[in-house]
Amino acid sequence: MNLTQLIERIKQHPDYPRVGMILCHNGVVRSTSRDGRQVSGLRIVVDQEKLQQVIDAHKSREGIMEILVHINAVKDLKVGEDVMFIVVAGDIRENVISALEDTLNTIKATVTQKTQYFV
Repeated sequence: MNLTQLIERIKQHPDYPRVGMILCHNGVVRSTSRDGRQVSGLRIVVDQEKLQQVIDAHKSREGIMEILVHINAVKDLKVGEDVMFIVVAGDIRENVISALEDTLNTIKATVTQKTQYFV
């Protein structure tokens, strides 16, 4: 899965004509942790049930037409590899930006668990 495929899915949605903005997030594995240690890789575990609850909750927000999320949790990831894609489509900038930010923060806080591998 890639961002282009997710955006194309959005464009096929029957309510696409009411969309004024599509906003995307592409999280990648950084070479350093937040505390500055060298990272060699990352593993993500996803609670799929919680993920769907988060998507449903944020998709019901005013002005939001669709939210698609793909998390690469099938293998250990190397530095530079894609971790997560989020695509939010909605009516106006204020609604879409806040929906993406809140969706991302909620996913990171309640849906995923990461293990970083250090050099």
